[in-house]
Amino acid sequence: MTEMMKAVQLHAFGGPENFRYEDAPRPTIGADEVLVRVHAASLNPPDLYLRDGYRALPPEWRPEPHFPLILGTDVSGVIEAVGENVSAFSTGDEVYSMVRFPDGVMAGSGAYADYVSVPASEVALKPQGIDHIQAAGAPMSLLTAWQFLVDVGHDAPNPFQSFYHKPVLLEGQTVMVNGAGGGVGHIAVQIAKWKGARVIAVASSRHEVLMRELGADDFIDYTKVAAENVVKNVDLVIDAVGGKHIEQLFKLHQTGRSTISGESFEFYRAD
Repeated sequence: MTEMMKAVQLHAFGGPENFRYEDAPRPTIGADEVLVRVHAASLNPPDLYLRDGYRALPPEWRPEPHFPLILGTDVSGVIEAVGENVSAFSTGDEVYSMVRFPDGVMAGSGAYADYVSVPASEVALKPQGIDHIQAAGAPMSLLTAWQFLVDVGHDAPNPFQSFYHKPVLLEGQTVMVNGAGGGVGHIAVQIAKWKGARVIAVASSRHEVLMRELGADDFIDYTKVAAENVVKNVDLVIDAVGGKHIEQLFKLHQTGRSTISGESFEFYRAD
């Protein structure tokens, strides 16, 4: 008999009304996988785009899934079972993961459920200093910031840009992070500071204390003043907001190089 679990399943592309919380088959695991009992899962832009059918993508990039789908990539939980080839993890280990991304994202990676099967190579032990909710919120935001600033880690094409993104030297540079209070932004602040940059954080006033605690050297409250009116000659601009003001931010750099992110997608410009 097939074991069952509860899951949030998508039955058609479109709005949230196409989700149903219902019974679904509990996943089985392969020899190189682990079964994770989900304690927390987070929402990321690719989940929203998949729910909508990835209509922003060129037709050849769009998925042709078999409904229902279980969405979700970022997850934190406890290992319930391990495959016969898995030796690095044991049942009871607290772990977190970005499940089958990007390969599985078009068909749903399965995190919005009681259980999810994960390749052991995509699992890491959850740091003891954070809880499951914090751990589930980290993987995609952290990877996005890391690939902007430190190491791309892949040579996969990006359908939203024809040019190649390459991280730049941070030590001794001045870096401005727009949207510093968000998921990607607050991590970018920390990485840039860790790598030796002077960091200017742009966010609303309610984030100022946190930005200072994370290492920001200067803070701009965008609700009171536009960053492009008070900042000049920065070496790197990271925009974790996107939208119509991106071109204004390009004017702030002095080296002819800016890294821009909008809605967790990469945009790079070298003039």
